[in-house]
Amino acid sequence: MKPRRRAAPCDLGRRAWLASGLAAGAWPAWAQAPAVTLPAELATDLPGARLRGTALMRYFGLHIYDIRLWTADAAAADPSLPPLALELIYGRKLVGTQIASRSLDEMRRVGNPSQAQAGRWLAAMGQLFPDVGAGDRLTGVMRSDGVARFHFNGQLRGEIADADFSRLFFGIWLSPRTSEPRMREQLLGLAR
Repeated sequence: MKPRRRAAPCDLGRRAWLASGLAAGAWPAWAQAPAVTLPAELATDLPGARLRGTALMRYFGLHIYDIRLWTADAAAADPSLPPLALELIYGRKLVGTQIASRSLDEMRRVGNPSQAQAGRWLAAMGQLFPDVGAGDRLTGVMRSDGVARFHFNGQLRGEIADADFSRLFFGIWLSPRTSEPRMREQLLGLAR
């Protein structure tokens, strides 16, 4: 049996530094971050869109999704105002009706929809949000007129023409009342 070679102390330090930097989202000067391309559906729904920020959603250490905020104007003073888009790239299998139900729970944290609104919105999201698997993309676009359009892997699924819905749905990630304030900061480019 061949003895294993032990790493030199400086190798271990370099590896630990690299691992901690990459885990925190930092890229060393010599490494390039992965290129992010504009989703094709945004060329039509959000012309001139620019990436504003990105974040990662984990739940008990499990990778749920990566999320990207796209805005029409990268220098906008308030990037949480429409028009904008949120692109979610899922890291695991999830059931569409559960995505819709969880979305409604989070919308209730942000605002106070009536029972009638909540019922209509849950039914609409149940129709629009399919079951997803690792690598699937669900893109929501909030237009200036308050209409929310949803695309799955680049294909239009439908829309909800209700400004209250749009405000609360996109508020899940962008409202100051979000359950994930750190994610909000990363998306809006406020994280330090």
